[in-house]
Formats: sequence, structure tokens, C-alpha cells
Amino acid sequence: MIDFRYHLVSIVAIFLALSVGIVLGTSFLEDPAIKTAEAFANQLRIRNDEYRTELETLQKREAANDAFVTADTPRLVQDALATERVVIVEAPGTTTAMREAVQEVIAKSGATVTGRVILGEDYVDVSQSALIDKLVTEAKPVDMTLPVEGTTYDRAAALLAGAIVTSDPAQLGKVDPTATGVLEAFQRAGLITVTDQPAKRADLAVLVAPAEPYTGESAAQQAGAIVSMALGLDEAGRGTVLIGPPTGAAAGGAIAALREDTAAAEKVSSVDNIDMPAGRIVVVYALREQLSGVAGHYGIGAGVSGTEPSAPPAPTPTATSGG
Repeated sequence: MIDFRYHLVSIVAIFLALSVGIVLGTSFLEDPAIKTAEAFANQLRIRNDEYRTELETLQKREAANDAFVTADTPRLVQDALATERVVIVEAPGTTTAMREAVQEVIAKSGATVTGRVILGEDYVDVSQSALIDKLVTEAKPVDMTLPVEGTTYDRAAALLAGAIVTSDPAQLGKVDPTATGVLEAFQRAGLITVTDQPAKRADLAVLVAPAEPYTGESAAQQAGAIVSMALGLDEAGRGTVLIGPPTGAAAGGAIAALREDTAAAEKVSSVDNIDMPAGRIVVVYALREQLSGVAGHYGIGAGVSGTEPSAPPAPTPTATSGG
């Protein structure tokens, strides 16, 4: 039978062997492996410090550029949309701060913002399409023709757009009783919220895209609902611009969906950098360009035609709008 002293000697021998192995291993690794690792770590620290300095420099430059553009915004947009009327439509998931910043620049351009129509979450919920289709059928004015072969969202967009925009100068600023009924029907159904007086119809529309791309099985249909709204507004009025932050131009984003739809991209303009002061100015230029019948796609994302219209249109007299 193995006694306790044998166990003790065995344990001591094991620990002694481990100690010798550690010492020998350390000696072998110290040069060059450990020194190489230390040199590599030091290089990483130096590189990180350089990147941090570069980032801080870029942030300061961007802040200075933004401050300069912001201060000069009133001059850059002055009278660009004088006498025009603009309605703002917001998709679910928009950023209030960005929308307010864009609205402020539009006001500085001389345009009148007639009001806002905020689409509810249920509006882009594909499970609610039957409800929307039924509502469109019930709320549609007798003398109005809707797309026969279009989707539910095509018909809903055409109906809502006809209530808030017009291409007829004689109807600008005037409320159509049937239009008011349409807006009220959609509000009662919980599909939209209305502020100010969008029923006093505008000739131009700004559609604010969701801040984040759509995901999941219904992503394409949800983004398509926003594209349908943009087209509906464009066809009923004199021009529409779909706007949002850079994320809106990423895969699954409404701006990306618009730019990928050839037919829509030829009619509706887009701006994907409204988080920047320069982007908000371009929204005004894009609206002005829409009045001349031209569409463009601006910003920093995929599918852009430039950072701004090649020749920002000069202010020109337009039809006098109603009160």
C-alpha cells in the first residue's frame, strides 16, 4: 500500500517540475516573443493616440463647418420658395429634432408650412392593410378616381395626397370639404395625426422618412408604403422630396427603396443627410428643382446624383397662393 510520504514526495516533485518548466518557458519566451508582444502593444497605443487626435481634429472641423453653414443658412435660402406652400408628412419613426430643423429652414426660404400629417404605426403595419383598404373605399369622394391596379398603399396615398396638396394655383390655400372629411376619417381610424391646417392645400410636400431602416419579413412592404406616399404626393401636387438621415439610405431604408425604384426615382427627389445643416439647405434647393419638373437625389448615401443640384435654382416668381 502506498503511504502518505509517497504521496507527499510525488506532489512536491510535480510542483518542482512545474516551477522548473515555468522558469525555462519564461526564459525561452522572453526573447523574442515577449519583447515582440510588448513592441506590438506599444505600436497599437501610439496608433490609437494618433487616431484619437485625428478624430478630434475632424470633429472640430465638422463643428466649425456646421456652425458656418448654419449662420449663413438664411442668406443661402432667402426667397428660394417665396409664396410657395409646403406640407410636411412624417412617417412613423422620424426624429422630431431633425424635422423641426428642416421645417425652420423651409420657413426661412419664404415658404408657408401649411401643417403636418403624421402617419401612425398602424399605417405601415401590413396586417392593417385590409382596414386601410376598407377605409379608402368608404372615404373616397365620389368624383375622385384612384389607381385601379395599385396596391392598398397606392390608393391610400392618392386619397390622402389629394386632401393636402394640389397642382392647381386656384386651389392653393383653400380647404376642400371632402378633403377635410378624408383627413378626419383617417384620424378616427388612428392612422394619422394632423397638426395646424394641412387641409389648406399646399403645392409642395416634404416627406420625412423613418430614422432607421425597416427589418424583418415586412420590411420591403413597409418601405414601399412610404415610397407610395411619396409618389402620391408628387402626382397630386407640384413636387415632393423624401428626406431623412444617412440611415434612411441604407438597406431597408425608405430612401433606399425610393432610389431603387426607377419609376419613383425619376419623379420624387430625395435628401439623405438632413442631420447636417448643409443637407437641410439642399432640401430647399431640391424643392425648388421639383418646381421645374426635375428630380434629383442628394446627400452621402448610395444612389446620389450629387451633394446638391448642379445649379441651385434662383428664386423665380410663382403663382400667388390663397390665404
